[in-house]
Amino acid sequence: MESGRYSRQTMLAEIGSEGQEKLSRASVLIVGLGGLGAPVATYLTGAGVGRIGLCDPDTVSLTNLQRQVLYTEESVGQPKAEVARTRLQAMSGHTEFEVLTEGLTPENAADVISGYDLVVDCTDNFVTRYLIDDTCAALGKPWVHGAIGEFYGQVAVMNGASECRYSDLYPDRGRLCGLPRKVAGVLGTVPGVIGAIEASEAIKLLVGFGEPLDGKLLTINLLNLQSEILTLR
Repeated sequence: MESGRYSRQTMLAEIGSEGQEKLSRASVLIVGLGGLGAPVATYLTGAGVGRIGLCDPDTVSLTNLQRQVLYTEESVGQPKAEVARTRLQAMSGHTEFEVLTEGLTPENAADVISGYDLVVDCTDNFVTRYLIDDTCAALGKPWVHGAIGEFYGQVAVMNGASECRYSDLYPDRGRLCGLPRKVAGVLGTVPGVIGAIEASEAIKLLVGFGEPLDGKLLTINLLNLQSEILTLR
Protein backbone atom coordinates (compact mmCIF):
# COMPACT_ATOMS: atom_id res chain seq x y z
CA MET A 1 0.00 0.00 0.00
CA GLU A 2 2.78 2.45 0.87
CA SER A 3 4.45 2.12 -2.54
CA GLY A 4 1.14 3.00 -4.17
CA ARG A 5 0.52 5.85 -1.74
CA TYR A 6 3.64 7.72 -2.82
CA SER A 7 3.71 6.61 -6.47
CA ARG A 8 3.17 10.09 -7.90
CA GLN A 9 6.17 11.26 -5.86
CA THR A 10 8.48 8.32 -6.51
CA MET A 11 7.86 8.73 -10.25
CA LEU A 12 10.03 11.81 -10.01
CA ALA A 13 13.64 10.96 -10.89
CA GLU A 14 14.80 13.40 -8.21
CA ILE A 15 13.04 11.35 -5.50
CA GLY A 16 12.42 7.76 -6.55
CA SER A 17 12.26 4.92 -4.05
CA GLU A 18 15.56 5.89 -2.43
CA GLY A 19 14.38 9.44 -1.80
CA GLN A 20 11.11 8.16 -0.39
CA GLU A 21 13.04 5.95 1.99
CA LYS A 22 15.03 8.99 3.13
CA LEU A 23 11.79 10.81 3.87
CA SER A 24 10.44 7.88 5.85
CA ARG A 25 13.58 7.91 8.03
CA ALA A 26 13.65 11.70 8.41
CA SER A 27 12.50 13.81 11.33
CA VAL A 28 11.29 17.41 11.17
CA LEU A 29 10.42 19.82 13.96
CA ILE A 30 7.75 22.37 13.05
CA VAL A 31 7.86 25.37 15.38
CA GLY A 32 4.53 27.18 15.21
CA LEU A 33 1.28 25.60 14.01
CA GLY A 34 -0.54 28.68 12.76
CA GLY A 35 -0.96 29.94 9.22
CA LEU A 36 2.46 28.68 8.10
CA GLY A 37 2.66 25.59 10.25
CA ALA A 38 -0.68 24.19 9.05
CA PRO A 39 0.33 23.77 5.37
CA VAL A 40 3.90 22.78 6.29
CA ALA A 41 2.66 20.00 8.57
CA THR A 42 0.06 18.87 6.04
CA TYR A 43 2.46 18.62 3.12
CA LEU A 44 5.28 16.99 5.08
CA THR A 45 2.85 14.42 6.43
CA GLY A 46 1.52 13.80 2.93
CA ALA A 47 5.07 13.47 1.59
CA GLY A 48 5.82 10.64 4.01
CA VAL A 49 8.18 12.23 6.54
CA GLY A 50 8.54 9.57 9.22
CA ARG A 51 8.58 11.66 12.40
CA ILE A 52 7.21 15.16 12.87
CA GLY A 53 7.39 17.36 15.96
CA LEU A 54 4.43 19.69 16.49
CA CYS A 55 5.56 22.58 18.68
CA ASP A 56 3.14 25.32 19.70
CA PRO A 57 1.91 26.51 23.12
CA ASP A 58 -1.20 28.28 21.79
CA THR A 59 -4.84 27.29 21.58
CA VAL A 60 -7.11 27.70 18.57
CA SER A 61 -9.06 30.95 18.37
CA LEU A 62 -11.91 31.92 16.07
CA THR A 63 -9.74 34.46 14.24
CA ASN A 64 -7.30 31.67 13.31
CA LEU A 65 -9.80 29.90 11.06
CA GLN A 66 -9.44 32.39 8.19
CA ARG A 67 -5.98 31.00 7.36
CA GLN A 68 -5.02 28.14 9.70
CA VAL A 69 -6.48 25.32 7.66
CA LEU A 70 -5.90 22.45 10.10
CA TYR A 71 -8.58 23.72 12.46
CA THR A 72 -12.36 23.89 12.57
CA GLU A 73 -14.93 25.73 14.65
CA GLU A 74 -15.02 22.72 16.97
CA SER A 75 -11.27 23.19 17.60
CA VAL A 76 -11.65 26.65 19.17
CA GLY A 77 -10.14 26.71 22.66
CA GLN A 78 -8.17 23.49 22.19
CA PRO A 79 -4.35 23.23 22.04
CA LYS A 80 -3.18 23.65 18.45
CA ALA A 81 -0.54 20.93 18.71
CA GLU A 82 -3.05 18.36 19.97
CA VAL A 83 -5.66 19.23 17.34
CA ALA A 84 -3.00 19.18 14.62
CA ARG A 85 -1.83 15.71 15.67
CA THR A 86 -5.38 14.34 15.49
CA ARG A 87 -5.98 15.79 12.04
CA LEU A 88 -2.58 14.74 10.67
CA GLN A 89 -2.69 11.24 12.17
CA ALA A 90 -5.90 10.68 10.22
CA MET A 91 -3.93 11.48 7.06
CA SER A 92 -1.07 9.11 7.82
CA GLY A 93 -1.36 6.39 10.40
CA HIS A 94 2.28 5.34 10.08
CA THR A 95 3.73 8.80 10.73
CA GLU A 96 5.00 9.40 14.26
CA PHE A 97 3.95 12.72 15.78
CA GLU A 98 5.44 14.30 18.87
CA VAL A 99 3.46 17.05 20.56
CA LEU A 100 5.16 19.90 22.41
CA THR A 101 2.46 22.06 23.92
CA GLU A 102 5.01 23.94 26.03
CA GLY A 103 6.47 25.51 22.89
CA LEU A 104 10.15 26.18 22.25
CA THR A 105 11.91 27.91 25.14
CA PRO A 106 15.53 28.74 26.05
CA GLU A 107 15.32 25.95 28.62
CA ASN A 108 14.22 23.17 26.25
CA ALA A 109 15.43 24.31 22.81
CA ALA A 110 18.71 22.34 22.73
CA ASP A 111 17.12 19.10 23.95
CA VAL A 112 14.17 19.41 21.57
CA ILE A 113 16.04 20.44 18.41
CA SER A 114 18.82 17.89 18.91
CA GLY A 115 16.28 15.13 18.29
CA TYR A 116 15.42 16.24 14.75
CA ASP A 117 17.16 16.36 11.38
CA LEU A 118 15.62 19.66 10.33
CA VAL A 119 13.65 22.55 11.84
CA VAL A 120 10.98 24.52 9.99
CA ASP A 121 10.26 27.98 11.41
CA CYS A 122 6.57 28.82 11.23
CA THR A 123 6.61 31.37 14.04
CA ASP A 124 5.48 34.98 14.15
CA ASN A 125 8.08 36.57 16.43
CA PHE A 126 11.74 37.50 16.37
CA VAL A 127 12.58 36.08 19.79
CA THR A 128 11.76 32.52 18.78
CA ARG A 129 13.47 32.86 15.40
CA TYR A 130 16.71 33.98 17.05
CA LEU A 131 16.37 31.10 19.51
CA ILE A 132 16.05 28.66 16.61
CA ASP A 133 18.99 30.32 14.88
CA ASP A 134 21.29 30.13 17.90
CA THR A 135 20.34 26.57 18.78
CA CYS A 136 20.61 25.22 15.23
CA ALA A 137 24.00 26.89 14.81
CA ALA A 138 25.25 25.32 18.05
CA LEU A 139 23.95 21.88 17.05
CA GLY A 140 24.85 22.05 13.36
CA LYS A 141 21.23 21.72 12.24
CA PRO A 142 19.78 23.37 9.12
CA TRP A 143 16.45 25.16 9.32
CA VAL A 144 13.90 26.66 6.98
CA HIS A 145 12.75 30.20 7.76
CA GLY A 146 9.40 31.61 6.70
CA ALA A 147 7.64 34.87 7.46
CA ILE A 148 4.49 36.61 6.24
CA GLY A 149 2.62 39.89 6.50
CA GLU A 150 -0.34 41.37 4.67
CA PHE A 151 0.24 40.22 1.05
CA TYR A 152 3.94 39.45 1.38
CA GLY A 153 6.05 36.47 2.36
CA GLN A 154 9.64 35.28 2.45
CA VAL A 155 11.52 31.98 2.72
CA ALA A 156 15.18 31.12 3.30
CA VAL A 157 17.30 28.16 4.35
CA MET A 158 19.55 28.95 7.29
CA ASN A 159 22.62 27.18 8.68
CA GLY A 160 22.96 24.99 5.61
CA ALA A 161 26.12 24.47 3.58
CA SER A 162 26.50 28.24 3.22
CA GLU A 163 26.42 28.61 7.03
CA CYS A 164 24.27 31.72 6.57
CA ARG A 165 22.42 32.61 9.75
CA TYR A 166 19.27 34.53 10.55
CA SER A 167 21.41 36.94 12.55
CA ASP A 168 23.29 37.71 9.32
CA LEU A 169 20.02 38.69 7.66
CA TYR A 170 18.75 40.60 10.71
CA PRO A 171 21.75 41.68 12.81
CA ASP A 172 19.80 44.19 14.94
CA ARG A 173 18.63 41.58 17.42
CA GLY A 174 18.14 43.83 20.41
CA ARG A 175 15.87 46.28 18.61
CA LEU A 176 13.82 43.62 16.83
CA CYS A 177 13.29 41.47 19.91
CA GLY A 178 12.26 44.57 21.85
CA LEU A 179 9.50 45.54 19.44
CA PRO A 180 6.00 45.24 20.96
CA ARG A 181 3.83 42.43 19.65
CA LYS A 182 1.03 43.70 17.45
CA VAL A 183 -1.78 42.14 15.46
CA ALA A 184 -1.45 42.74 11.73
CA GLY A 185 -3.68 41.83 8.81
CA VAL A 186 -2.83 39.09 6.34
CA LEU A 187 -4.56 37.65 3.29
CA GLY A 188 -5.47 34.08 4.18
CA THR A 189 -3.79 32.58 1.11
CA VAL A 190 -0.38 34.14 1.85
CA PRO A 191 0.63 31.64 4.56
CA GLY A 192 -0.64 28.85 2.32
CA VAL A 193 1.73 29.88 -0.46
CA ILE A 194 4.71 30.48 1.83
CA GLY A 195 4.04 27.35 3.87
CA ALA A 196 3.97 25.23 0.72
CA ILE A 197 7.32 26.68 -0.34
CA GLU A 198 8.77 25.98 3.11
CA ALA A 199 7.60 22.37 2.87
CA SER A 200 9.15 22.08 -0.60
CA GLU A 201 12.48 23.37 0.72
CA ALA A 202 12.32 20.89 3.59
CA ILE A 203 11.72 17.97 1.21
CA LYS A 204 14.59 19.09 -1.04
CA LEU A 205 16.95 19.25 1.93
CA LEU A 206 15.87 15.88 3.35
CA VAL A 207 16.13 14.02 0.04
CA GLY A 208 19.01 16.01 -1.44
CA PHE A 209 17.87 17.32 -4.81
CA GLY A 210 17.32 20.64 -6.56
CA GLU A 211 18.69 23.98 -5.42
CA PRO A 212 17.51 24.84 -1.92
CA LEU A 213 17.37 28.46 -0.80
CA ASP A 214 20.59 27.96 1.13
CA GLY A 215 22.05 31.40 1.76
CA LYS A 216 19.28 32.93 -0.34
CA LEU A 217 16.07 34.78 0.46
CA LEU A 218 12.96 34.37 -1.68
CA THR A 219 10.45 37.20 -1.43
CA ILE A 220 7.02 37.25 -3.04
CA ASN A 221 4.22 39.81 -3.09
CA LEU A 222 0.81 38.33 -3.86
CA LEU A 223 -0.62 41.73 -4.79
CA ASN A 224 1.29 41.66 -8.06
CA LEU A 225 3.01 38.23 -7.93
CA GLN A 226 6.41 39.84 -8.13
CA SER A 227 9.12 37.67 -6.63
CA GLU A 228 12.85 37.98 -6.13
CA ILE A 229 15.68 35.79 -4.87
CA LEU A 230 18.38 37.65 -2.98
CA THR A 231 21.80 36.15 -2.26
CA LEU A 232 22.60 36.58 1.43
CA ARG A 233 26.18 35.37 1.37
